[in-house]
Amino acid sequence: MTFCPVRLKNLVDIKSLSTEEIEGIAERALEIKNGAKPVSCADKHVALMFFENSTRTKFSFEMALNMLEVKVYNFETSKSSLSKGEDVFDTLNNLAAIGFDACIIRTSEEGLIKKTIFEAENGRKFFKNIALINAGEGTSAHPTQALLDYVTIKEKFKNLNGLKLVIVGDIRHSRVAKSNIELLSRFGVNITCAAPEYFKDESLKNLTWSDNLNKSLENADIVMALRIQKERIQGIIEFEDYIKNFQINKNNLPKNCILIHPGPVNRDIEVTSALLDNRGEVILEQARNGVFARIALLEAILGGNDGQY
Repeated sequence: MTFCPVRLKNLVDIKSLSTEEIEGIAERALEIKNGAKPVSCADKHVALMFFENSTRTKFSFEMALNMLEVKVYNFETSKSSLSKGEDVFDTLNNLAAIGFDACIIRTSEEGLIKKTIFEAENGRKFFKNIALINAGEGTSAHPTQALLDYVTIKEKFKNLNGLKLVIVGDIRHSRVAKSNIELLSRFGVNITCAAPEYFKDESLKNLTWSDNLNKSLENADIVMALRIQKERIQGIIEFEDYIKNFQINKNNLPKNCILIHPGPVNRDIEVTSALLDNRGEVILEQARNGVFARIALLEAILGGNDGQY
């Protein structure tokens, strides 16, 4: 195989991907990790439009683009015409007219990417086709994080059916958790979410809720910790109470399970420093796999320069 076996027009969320497309991206990511050469996309131009701060997502996308020989442009939102009141659709349409092939977008605005694509297909037209890639949106979707997590878990366990995943922390506000629940439940992973009442989202399906961390961690194969923000619980509960009841440490993490975290990690809040330093190696592997998963995704969207697409 010399390129990603699937072809995508955009990446909106995990729901928009078929199971076959997810598998194809993951398999290609692992091929590249194991030495396969990425295709050249040297005639492609891609803008990174990040309305939110980012380390792992932004830099792994940038590295992936460079490995594909894509010409990369960092869109500085504060210095763009958006700051003068230009609408996002018009900004993207102008980028398309200038010659961009794709725009990778990270935003706190819920539904921005889906809305923009809908408008482009129903009345308002782009000057030319431009792919939109979701690099994290609102509190609902972070599809590339779920893809790289799938790659990481697949690499460790091969067969996901019947595995027990425990997600711990702020499920309500976590786009990472929601995208992972959507993806991993398709592959037979049994998901338990351990969280206090104020972090629950009862609208989520295909999972079990628990407010007892120690009990929920029993027999876990994978434990995913989520970043806790003080402002989310201020005035609801003492921060120390969350740490006391939901912090993951060497005493409650099962011996043979893997610990993952989308980052950034707040040491000694959701996970103890001692545990991170002794059993946090898979968290760094997630960051590494983020590059390969995004290369595979970009191949699927951009194609190569050899007539394959």
